[in-house]
Amino acid sequence: MKLIRYIVIGCTVFLSAFGSAAQQGTGPQACSSYTIDGNVVTFHGDAGAKLQLKFNSSSMVRIWFDPMGELKRSNPSFAVINEELEDVGDISVNDEPSSYEIYTSKLRVRLHKKDMQLLIYDKWQKLIFSDYQDRGHEADGTRIVAHKVLRNDENIFGLGEKTGPLNRRGRAYKMWNSDRPCYSAQEDPLYKSIPFFMSSYNYGVFLDNTYKTEFKFGSESDEFYSFEAPDGAFIYYFIYGKDYKDIQSQYIALTGKPIMPPKWAFGFAQSRGLYTREDQALEIATEFRKRQIPIDIIYQDIGWTQWLQDFEWRKGNYENPKAMLAELKQNGFKMILSQDPVISQANKKQWQEADAKGFLVKDSRTGKSYDMPWPWGGNCGVVDFTIPEVADWWGEQQQKPLADGAHGFWTDMGEPAWSNEEDADRLYMQHHIGMHDEIHNVYGLTWDKVVKEQFEKHNPNKRVFQMTRAAYAGLQRYTFGWSGDSGNGADVLQGWGQFANQVAVGISAGLGGIPFWTTDISGYCGDITDYPAMAELYTRWMQFGIFNPLSRAHHEGDNAVEPWLFGEVAEKNAKAAIELKYQLFPYLYTYGRQAYDTGLPILRGLFMEYPDDEQVVKVEDQFIFGQELLVAPVLKKGERVKRLYLPEGEWIDFNDKKTVYFGGETIAYRAPLNVIPMFVKKGSIVPMMPVMQYIHEREDYPLHVHIFPNYEGEQASFTVYEDDGESLDYQNNVSSQTGFICTTTDIGYTMEVTPQDKGYTPAKGRNIVLRFHIEQTPVAVKVDGKAISDNPDLFTVETLGGNSPETAWSWNEETGECMVRFPDNRKKVTIQINGI
Repeated sequence: MKLIRYIVIGCTVFLSAFGSAAQQGTGPQACSSYTIDGNVVTFHGDAGAKLQLKFNSSSMVRIWFDPMGELKRSNPSFAVINEELEDVGDISVNDEPSSYEIYTSKLRVRLHKKDMQLLIYDKWQKLIFSDYQDRGHEADGTRIVAHKVLRNDENIFGLGEKTGPLNRRGRAYKMWNSDRPCYSAQEDPLYKSIPFFMSSYNYGVFLDNTYKTEFKFGSESDEFYSFEAPDGAFIYYFIYGKDYKDIQSQYIALTGKPIMPPKWAFGFAQSRGLYTREDQALEIATEFRKRQIPIDIIYQDIGWTQWLQDFEWRKGNYENPKAMLAELKQNGFKMILSQDPVISQANKKQWQEADAKGFLVKDSRTGKSYDMPWPWGGNCGVVDFTIPEVADWWGEQQQKPLADGAHGFWTDMGEPAWSNEEDADRLYMQHHIGMHDEIHNVYGLTWDKVVKEQFEKHNPNKRVFQMTRAAYAGLQRYTFGWSGDSGNGADVLQGWGQFANQVAVGISAGLGGIPFWTTDISGYCGDITDYPAMAELYTRWMQFGIFNPLSRAHHEGDNAVEPWLFGEVAEKNAKAAIELKYQLFPYLYTYGRQAYDTGLPILRGLFMEYPDDEQVVKVEDQFIFGQELLVAPVLKKGERVKRLYLPEGEWIDFNDKKTVYFGGETIAYRAPLNVIPMFVKKGSIVPMMPVMQYIHEREDYPLHVHIFPNYEGEQASFTVYEDDGESLDYQNNVSSQTGFICTTTDIGYTMEVTPQDKGYTPAKGRNIVLRFHIEQTPVAVKVDGKAISDNPDLFTVETLGGNSPETAWSWNEETGECMVRFPDNRKKVTIQINGI
């Protein structure tokens, strides 16, 4: 059997290579030779080990250590899709008396001959990254450990969706995709494995190994940190950058751009464990529209299927699914369906087909399909998505509800559940391309790849919606993410700690290349028996959740979490929060495009925008939303005054758009239940739109652009990105951009509006409404050099939501706001506001 053969081979290699010294692991090896092949340098240890350096760019180095000197891997990388990031030319090695040295335009790499200690400096010869003494790479059988110097002031961020503090220093973590319902704020591992982290010393490391890798960031010593793999090729990438953004952008260039969701995915979504009926879906949709609470998506959980996983609507629950989906579509709704990666044995027809075709993961002990206990549906077979022929088979299955009018999927249980650390029997699962210890962490990724590629095959030039729970690095190429089963299952009312940590989990998910992410608003776990008692936690979770790019309310079983169930006050506050999300759509969608271009998250830790501010390292309950907005959600029960930190600069209260706070200080901010602490930095522009019941309910909505001018002689700028929101044409840059640049002069303000359409043009007839938040009443307003009239009716609710061919301006003394409205004719426009 293959597993036993692996063990025998491993033991043979272990004993022959290391003999009696194996208990101690390999010690340092001297290095006296090297070979060069283009941009790859291989150093040869005198005892047979090899250390290979591949220069992917002038700032990125792939490091491959092999104690046996074979430099072979069982499978190509699942995460890396582009290693040739820059033409660095042929590499040359300087042979110094005690070391070898390699130079790029940004790095100086040194390898000591006596012990193969690796050190990497920047071009100014500042040490950035170093092996710890002679323990840079140690092997013990198939296990390899790398030890690196940890400076006393070094901070570590990353590893994707992990609980606990954002700064990983002092803690240890494992990569083993695990189903951990109701996980605590310290529990590890969780659902996703993204072995990529960044250091405050301007570098990042991506360990491209799919086994159960471990990271110990100073938990064993204050002098070093380590990362290790129990088996497989020991390959990691060193990435040098000027800041965290630069490092992450390079990681994304290596592992692939995130796909953009369809525009409606940025709206609000409602779900429940027992959303599994046609009449229920129509009833919920009607109630949302009746109450005028904006929403775009209704989910259906796994019970929608007749069997796992035949993609057939459950008989008795759905009378006419096509008609249901058509009615939902007519009212602005999309439906997303759950899918699991298994075939129930009770589903005899499909089970026999999959089993006969060999499409299921095998049991290495018997050679038969592995018998997987499943949380529901009885024992199942696990679909092997590493078999090429499975893709088309699965694609035809999943297309059935899509053809009926469904809009996408959430891929659940892809660990596959239950395959946690304690479930050792799962290690006998044999996939087409390897044993489960190698494939476990990428199982969900192989599934999501099939779902996405088959969706695009059957639905040409249409964006996939797929949100996943279990994945590996590189998932951004195929799917979006949510944080799994959060909340307190023992007592839902005591879920405040789990809720608060979701802020850090979301920030860290973004660092792992998951810009399009959500928590389960309300928390997934726990029976809700007292809705009034739950109202405060629900309200605060909603006020954080609407800043998740993909906002979904979800709860287990038949625990309903629609806003109106928690009382009038909670409904009012939840509605206001959701409406704010819709108003911010132009801003959010623009940052969605930036995420596609650069991989940068939308939900950002303060340290990412203010890396030189020592205070922000400690801030874990606030975030930067995009780049202009700072949000500090209330995360504690009963809290009505939020103590929060504002970085350098001047910050304007976004709730009243006039109160100014000085940065570099901690402030006390009043936050009753109807208030989300939210600030915009002076010198910013924030595009918004009127509230709609679903995204682009009106295609010709007026674009409201809020301007918070900079200091005299300085500018504020923003470029609004738009496209059709549905097709893949964005990948060819078929889009529209509208640039806004506001210059503060000695007599007022000058705004230049510059449209640029590339194959896509926004709806005709819409207005652009400039809303200047300033201190003085303007004396005159000119558009393209011509004075325009003052219309005091511009601030009425009806006018703010509509369009007009008239060009006009108005001043609101109470709010300190000058509004300028004009038709968007897709021509450059210059506006002058004279205040003196």
